[in-house]
Amino acid sequence: MEAEITRAIIESASEEWVEFAESDVIIVGAGPSGLTAAKYIAEKGFKTLVLERRLSFGGGIGGGGMLFHKIVAETEAKDILDDFGIAYKERRNLLVIDAAEMMAKLAVKAIDSGAKILHGVSVEDVIFREDPLAVKGVCVQWSAVEISGLHVDPIFLRSRAVVDATGHDAEVISVAARKIPLEVHVPGERSAHSEVAEKEIVEKTGKVVKGLYAAGMAVAALHNLPRMGPIFGGMLISGKKIADVVAEDLS
Repeated sequence: MEAEITRAIIESASEEWVEFAESDVIIVGAGPSGLTAAKYIAEKGFKTLVLERRLSFGGGIGGGGMLFHKIVAETEAKDILDDFGIAYKERRNLLVIDAAEMMAKLAVKAIDSGAKILHGVSVEDVIFREDPLAVKGVCVQWSAVEISGLHVDPIFLRSRAVVDATGHDAEVISVAARKIPLEVHVPGERSAHSEVAEKEIVEKTGKVVKGLYAAGMAVAALHNLPRMGPIFGGMLISGKKIADVVAEDLS
């Protein structure tokens, strides 16, 4: 029995790693913008892989506002919340949401739409080509190997598009900016100005270079925008917008 357990796990997991060695879209980060993007991209028929370095979903949602188990969104995100089946209450011109419910339903809808989510996987580099310059995939490593400090070579996953939804540090774009001839600087985010941040993150969501895109708080880091705290409407709208941008580019 024990050997059959091992065979079942390794065979099934290996089959999916082989299947997703090439994808249409790789989304890095299973936070609010990444999961939203995954649902809408997968629904459009694109083979979609989400890589998350942690063993959980939701990014910054789980902590709520300073560990109070609620977050908020602006009313402009109501249609997306309804589409995901996420309940909310209106208070002070905001939509108040249970953090655990939002994490769970974002993940479920992304998976049900056909996206594959792999936990415990870190992106340490990108694959690129020149003439013309384009990002063609990512180099990945187990997060546990990264945390341990062991020297283990990564493996490669090819894709037609890579979406950086890693949050405040814009980790994928930062690597690309350091290591390939990309005329991009990642200055990081500014201090809090919620209404400006929510608006400008959506406005500036989009393509960085051919094959590489920014969504969510990675946009703030890339464009030196303010942070906004535990309000997530802009993250959801950014995720939906990047799905449309990527789909148009790949069609």
